[in-house]
Amino acid sequence: MVNIHDVARKAQVSVATVSRVLNKSSAVSFSTKIRVEQAITELNYEPSTLGRNLRKLESRLLLVLIPSISNPFYTDVIKGIEDTAINLDYNILLCQTNSNPKRESIYFNLIKNHLADGIISMDPTVNKRNLMDLAEKHPIIQCSEYDIDGSIAYTTINNELAAYHAIRYLIKIGHKKIALINSDEKFLYARERRQGYERALKEFGIELNLSWVYHAESLGFEGGQQAMRQLLNHPNRPTAVFAVSDILAIGALNEIHTNGLHIPNDIALVGFDNISFSTMTHPTLTTISQPMFKMGCIAAKMIINKIQGKKVESIILDHDLVIREST
Repeated sequence: MVNIHDVARKAQVSVATVSRVLNKSSAVSFSTKIRVEQAITELNYEPSTLGRNLRKLESRLLLVLIPSISNPFYTDVIKGIEDTAINLDYNILLCQTNSNPKRESIYFNLIKNHLADGIISMDPTVNKRNLMDLAEKHPIIQCSEYDIDGSIAYTTINNELAAYHAIRYLIKIGHKKIALINSDEKFLYARERRQGYERALKEFGIELNLSWVYHAESLGFEGGQQAMRQLLNHPNRPTAVFAVSDILAIGALNEIHTNGLHIPNDIALVGFDNISFSTMTHPTLTTISQPMFKMGCIAAKMIINKIQGKKVESIILDHDLVIREST
């Protein structure tokens, strides 16, 4: 295999000069540069990217932290991150933490040991204190989920406003008995979406019924089913349900069908995220649309700018209410 010493011998220059040409240094004369490039071409030499990156203490690798790859919300965000990263000569490593502190520690150590250049965290379960400590010395940004009291830049949507728009829409089409299927309120997005729900009810003079606020045991399909089962057994059954994720909403939709009820005549249903599956349900799902691909693109640009020492500001993206057959 041809190495850098072979190129130096053929071009009759030092190894250091070949290295300068490869790194596009201006400290090499034009004629020498041409001679080295010709030798590289004739010998079909391919420089070691890994070796060059190690010398520069860079890996061109970005870590993307998610709690679980099974959540389809992350799919389009990851596509945006990957497309943008590749266009800017970076690669990504998808890191599924499973909310496990040991896994989290392994990924953090990759950054500490310069085996990765930066982290995009989409994991609401990550230890915020550890993440902020790491961010004091290493490039980190947050995507979708963020720490409201932290100093780490992020890109997200206005979750409180998005939920408010969803509930206001349900009220305007005639619903007053509106339930909320939420996730664990230790997560910021869950607290913010509940705030939007309560804000809309208060604005229209509708009393909050806490027995219609259900916290799903999981963010999965089964969590939506279980939550809807409880709401359907309520003595004063709601006429509309707002779920804080499409997966929860799809689970709720299935449970409504199982009980022989009609959507939206018996119960209207609104989800959140606008994942691809929301157009495949029967009926199709009204939902809050997040610009997931765009969010991923922006997150990748933000972390690369931070790696390059540029100033990075947090970015709040717009959302849309997509009205479909479930309302």
